[in-house]
Amino acid sequence: MTAKKSERLIVKFITNQASQEEIEQLTEWLKEEENQIAFKDFVKTNYAIDTALNTFDSTEVRKKLSERIKNENNVFYKRRFSSYYKYAAILIVALGGFYFYKNSNNSHSKSNIIIPREDEIVLQLGNESQNLNANDARNITDKYGNVIGRQEKGKLVYTKAYSDGALVYNTIRIPYGKKFEVQLSDGTLVHLNAGTSLRYPVQFGKNQNRQVYLLGEAFFEVEKDKAHPFNVNTQNMNVEVLGTKFNVDTYSENVSTDVVLVEGKVSLYKDQKTKEDQVYLKPGDKGSNLKGQSKIAIEQVNTEYYTAWVKGSLVFKNASFDDIIKKLERQYNVTFINRNKTLGKEIFNARFDNEPIEVVLKYFSDSYKIDYDIDRDRITIK
Repeated sequence: MTAKKSERLIVKFITNQASQEEIEQLTEWLKEEENQIAFKDFVKTNYAIDTALNTFDSTEVRKKLSERIKNENNVFYKRRFSSYYKYAAILIVALGGFYFYKNSNNSHSKSNIIIPREDEIVLQLGNESQNLNANDARNITDKYGNVIGRQEKGKLVYTKAYSDGALVYNTIRIPYGKKFEVQLSDGTLVHLNAGTSLRYPVQFGKNQNRQVYLLGEAFFEVEKDKAHPFNVNTQNMNVEVLGTKFNVDTYSENVSTDVVLVEGKVSLYKDQKTKEDQVYLKPGDKGSNLKGQSKIAIEQVNTEYYTAWVKGSLVFKNASFDDIIKKLERQYNVTFINRNKTLGKEIFNARFDNEPIEVVLKYFSDSYKIDYDIDRDRITIK
């Protein structure tokens, strides 16, 4: 195992982000005495642990480790648990001081752990609003008590139906640090990125185009319906489709609105749709419109760079550090203060797959010698 991979596993484990497979990899690695020493050195350096490394309650550590192992999977086969428990002694030796430190009241030691803010997902139903907990499963009702859909944890599913009368709109707002999915009444699935707002009808009109309004970023999997074209309206550009998969990035702080087509066909236009103003994308195309301009530019791209966020990944391709920290703020709900103005213009390429922010910062620190301080949810770049 490479040094960089072992460091990632350590950070993911002690920040409660490691999977079963990653825990197994870590425990195998810790069988070597020299790796246990490296582990302690890493923890001491990066998490401000001093004398606690040599003084801890091994009984308490064993208890906490056993709880952690049990929680890794709701259904544990006995043979699976026994293989984990076999490694417990190794992990206790390596982790003992850390767990003692982390769970003690030793407040004078400064922690280097980031504590992101926790904001709520808000669903606006007419004049009323309610918070959505991504762990809940419940019916969603309108102001009259009628069931209009159901929340299935991180997904809101609306009842399939078309409206004969006036459209009734809902708006969902996703805060920084969270993602969510909405399945509209026509069956269209919308993946919503952090910091995104989507306004849409509870039921689409029988004799109208399907219209939704987006601010932020979303990946659409549009249900085919030739009689009812689907339109995504943004502040700068409109997208019209019949049935397809595409990503729309229209955050207000961006210099442009970008549409990346994965499958199918879409048309893009500004303001009113005319033959002269429409442009068409084919799979692999990105259509971009700079703020304040009328032209829509098209280029071929690797769509995976623009859609990886749906699966929790972060991909930076020729991105300035200023742009990177904007995305990190949205992804993790933290605040960056960059005092290094020269660094802000530097260009980077990197990819992170469902990594905790500590791993991301460690990568930039090790690879590019970027120095930073942490104060709960605030990260200051020196």
